[in-house]
Amino acid sequence: MPEVLFHVDLNKPLWDQPIPGHNRWHPDIPAAVSVNPGAVFRIECKDWTDGQIHNNDDPSDVRDINLDVVHAMSGPIWVHSAEPGDLLVVDILDIGAFPTSEWGFTGIFSRDNGGGFLTQYYPQAAKAIWDFHGIYTSSRHIPGVTFPGMMHPGLIGVAPSHELLYEWNRRERELVAVNPTRVPPLAELPNPDSAVLGTLPRDQYARVAAEAARTIPPRENGGNCDIKNLSKGSRIYFPVFVKGAKLSMGDIHFSQGDGEISFCGAIEMAGYLDLHVDVIKGGMAKYGIVHNPVFRTGPVEPHFCDYLVFEGISVHETTGKQYYLDAYTSYRRACLNAIEYLKIVGYTGEQAYMLLSAVPLEGRISGIVDIPNACCTLALPTAIFNFDIIPR
Repeated sequence: MPEVLFHVDLNKPLWDQPIPGHNRWHPDIPAAVSVNPGAVFRIECKDWTDGQIHNNDDPSDVRDINLDVVHAMSGPIWVHSAEPGDLLVVDILDIGAFPTSEWGFTGIFSRDNGGGFLTQYYPQAAKAIWDFHGIYTSSRHIPGVTFPGMMHPGLIGVAPSHELLYEWNRRERELVAVNPTRVPPLAELPNPDSAVLGTLPRDQYARVAAEAARTIPPRENGGNCDIKNLSKGSRIYFPVFVKGAKLSMGDIHFSQGDGEISFCGAIEMAGYLDLHVDVIKGGMAKYGIVHNPVFRTGPVEPHFCDYLVFEGISVHETTGKQYYLDAYTSYRRACLNAIEYLKIVGYTGEQAYMLLSAVPLEGRISGIVDIPNACCTLALPTAIFNFDIIPR
């Protein structure tokens, strides 16, 4: 087993860990540990909510969650010799759950506290607990399915520079100003409430907490990309924006469908990541990787042979309004079509919504040029069901 550089105690909050983690992005958050290029090590992570969701049948913890706490991240990790303009190379060697915590959860957030992709159709909180059986999982709350997971970090990224942080905040404030009272909001702006900033000295806390970016969206530094294929065996090339790179991670998923549509939609878990890091000097300019990370997929993923594929086009499902090559509308239509089908074969809408969020299905932009309709597809593997779902 690699050396554990960052330990977590599942019974303590993020700020009370032996080495506190962080839940905001800011270049001034101090590194928690340091490594040399070529190092192999293990990082332990709490679940993304910092332990707010419990293994029971009551969804009130999802309904009442404090979203100011998220995401609980482990790090930052200082990589010696990494400087702005370099590429940080991160190999995900292994991912796993803690032996004392072999379970995870999927949730639908309340429309008034988080929302989700289909919050106008499913505005009430719901929860499904998943039990792990080696590489497989099943849920007492969504019966009739068993499938292998495709474990991955939902969130992994490097620290932004001061200039990049300023740009994030500028453009997101501009977006929120378009409709400042929208529920859910158009973006989550910096919020000092419940901010955890690692070992930052207390006399700097107020300034940094007021500037630090929330971790909700993916950005140029990587972050909360929620890419299911960024799994065991993947290699990621991160642009480096600050000295030492300051790599952080969290939000480990046992499994997830493309889009993670219910927002709390993966099978969220606590666990560990085994990593290898290296540095390509001057790699940003050399390879043109200057705006967002690039990654190679790993060789380990579930093998499914048969899918039931649902299509969606860019026409609003209730008003009939035509949109021009709108992939958001098209994918929503594909998801709603799949949910309606799953309701016919025995699931509630809420169960179907969470299932599409959790199972490693394939979501794709299948057509983006045939005006005016984009076409998105959602490919649901049929082998996950213990009964026949095919039309006869």
